Amino acid sequence: MSLDLTLHHFPLDPASRQVRLALGEKRLPFAEEQVRYWERPASLVKMNPSGLTPVLVAANGRDNLVLCEARAILDHLEETYPEPPLLGRDAAERAEARRLLQWFDRKFDYEVGGFLLHEKMEKRLLGLGAPDLAAMRAGREALRAHLVYVETLLAGREWLAGRRLSLADFAAAAHLSVIDYFGDVPWKDFPAVKTWYMKLKSRPCFRPLLADRWPGLAPAQHYDDLDF
Repeated sequence: MSLDLTLHHFPLDPASRQVRLALGEKRLPFAEEQVRYWERPASLVKMNPSGLTPVLVAANGRDNLVLCEARAILDHLEETYPEPPLLGRDAAERAEARRLLQWFDRKFDYEVGGFLLHEKMEKRLLGLGAPDLAAMRAGREALRAHLVYVETLLAGREWLAGRRLSLADFAAAAHLSVIDYFGDVPWKDFPAVKTWYMKLKSRPCFRPLLADRWPGLAPAQHYDDLDF
């Protein structure tokens, strides 16, 4: 019996973007409900007590399976829709993909997104005033350090975790794409990372992300350019 999938998400949320990329790559049709999560709407909190996006609802008749937040959703998609596999086909690549998922969702998010996205996006959404320049500087310095690391990985690999596209690539691209929305990624200084990102931007699953816009938050001019 087929399932109807509905994704509750915020377009500029890196976690939500990971799930959208995975759904697109697996060619799973889904409905979308955009959520202003910072307002803690009752409908979202009822589904996920943390009040965070994304939430995926799989409806099967009267029975709904509610999956909360990116890692649980991605694991479910891999288990339920194994083709194409997005964790690699051998143990080493699967382990590396999982390691890099943690890297971007914890370390990168804390050291980079926690500064740049808070200052450029969350403050505007919450009406908290102008960006703090020292925080912006710290975020940009951390971003460069992470890009050096990614450049090193790509020196010996076609994709981040190895020979094949994986959830590690989607995690990295989800975080970087939101930062790129605001024009803060120094692509010209990291040619291998830029080439890798261009390959991802050209995939059909990425196209909906390039169309994302949010009132009051205009993207950088090059954001949706495939040949930037």
